[in-house]
Amino acid sequence: MASISETLLLFLSIILTLSRAMHPASVVEDLNNLKPPPDFDTTIRTNCIHNPSLRYCNSSDLNEIFKSTIVASHLCNESRNPNCVETFPKIDLRSRPKIAPLYLSFSFFWKYCPLSILSIDLSNNSMKGSFPIDVLQCTQIHALDLSHNELTGDVPIHSFSPLTNLTLLNLSYNYFSESTMSDTEFFKRFSASSFIHSGLLPNQKKFTIKAIILLVGFPIFVILMVGCFWWLCFVRPDFLPRVFRRKNKFTPLMLKAATNGFSRENLVGKGEGVDMYRGVLRDGTQVRIEIYRDDISRESQRRFEEECKVLVQLSHENIVQVLGSCSRRKLRAIVTEWMEGENVEIWLSRSAPSWKHRLKILMGVVKGMCYLQEEWPEVGYDLRTSSVLLSDNLRPLISRFKVGDQSSSTRKIHKFGVFLLEIVVSSRLSDESKSDEVGFIDHIRKQYPGNLREVIDERMKMTETSFDQAKQLIRLGLMCTDQSGSHHPHLSQIADIITRAYESWNVLASPTHKRSPGDRGKGHKRIQSR
Repeated sequence: MASISETLLLFLSIILTLSRAMHPASVVEDLNNLKPPPDFDTTIRTNCIHNPSLRYCNSSDLNEIFKSTIVASHLCNESRNPNCVETFPKIDLRSRPKIAPLYLSFSFFWKYCPLSILSIDLSNNSMKGSFPIDVLQCTQIHALDLSHNELTGDVPIHSFSPLTNLTLLNLSYNYFSESTMSDTEFFKRFSASSFIHSGLLPNQKKFTIKAIILLVGFPIFVILMVGCFWWLCFVRPDFLPRVFRRKNKFTPLMLKAATNGFSRENLVGKGEGVDMYRGVLRDGTQVRIEIYRDDISRESQRRFEEECKVLVQLSHENIVQVLGSCSRRKLRAIVTEWMEGENVEIWLSRSAPSWKHRLKILMGVVKGMCYLQEEWPEVGYDLRTSSVLLSDNLRPLISRFKVGDQSSSTRKIHKFGVFLLEIVVSSRLSDESKSDEVGFIDHIRKQYPGNLREVIDERMKMTETSFDQAKQLIRLGLMCTDQSGSHHPHLSQIADIITRAYESWNVLASPTHKRSPGDRGKGHKRIQSR
């Protein structure tokens, strides 16, 4: 009891004189009204001489020290200690939810915690918030009970290190964060009963649930993630950033999404074994999609894939750009750029194209043919008025290809000859060629050269020069379609003839072109088709 007597000497004198006023008053009132007595400083120095270990010996804040004595006096009485003048062994505020938080808020008291206090009981007060770390400044205590509260957060384990005398600790029934305290030497001094439902020790039931979730949920999560990545990579790669996509590859679901489920509204044409759709890719690109639904062998599928690898490499102003393909045994597709214009067949029937525009179409088609022959001789093409597309500025585009086509150059020249004749002759005869190509060619051959007005498209307003050019090109078309093959021109000869006709017409049509007097009335003399 020597230490407690020394500690209380500093306020014993004021307790004796103010005890009557102190007990009926609240601690808050005393803190506001009481002042240190005149000899308070002397009392402190005397106590520190006798016991230098007193906590206030290193402080010069007399007012704070005096307030701590007032709180100590009240708290000793509230804790029902038998003789607060002589001894203050315990702080007992269990089941005192109204005043326990108040005394915890007096940090200056805990700073100068009397050395006589050996037990602190703050249990069953429904206190909320973090661990009341100020109580750990009473490093001499033997027992600390904070059970049956609603404290949360981490327990400051490192702050327990100075509490070497602590033998009884109860933190049960709180909501602390789970800690690794079982790995520290300090907490091994206490049994698990000190931490029942405190949140500090791993809950076996929760641990079991977490283990089950981990053992079952993690594989499911991995499977779902793998499935998701598989779906993105092989089903809808258009959802991936462009850098991660397989170049020039489309999937059935991508095509289905682009065409609104292959809807009738997006169907723009049908052919033998092929449906043609207009589509919009996820990035907004408008495309033309040719769908082949016939069931093929694996070998045919492999050949198709090899063909598409070639087609995507084609690059010419008169070749439609192939963006990619889809290769499945029951669904194959070729995706090309979308052209807003119509094909040559519709263009010829709906309008009355001028001779200049017809020459422009022939010039573009020949350029495309020359490019394919020189750069990609293994690529064949379907050259018909229905398969040559037109851009907005009447730029012709060859759109149907066949890689590995074994058609001879003679067959290709023949196809061009038919195309040329359909460009020049009347739409009525051109329509007849669809059902009887041989009869169509024979009819024109019979009218050549003397009666060409019967076959040339009567809708054209032709000059003598343009008529001569049309006559020359009809002769070229008949040479290309000669069944004997003895008069077939080479593609280079065809290109020369078409180029000269196109360039000469451009010269004649130029406003800067000046005709000689001998030419006056000749080059632009109008003639009748019939």
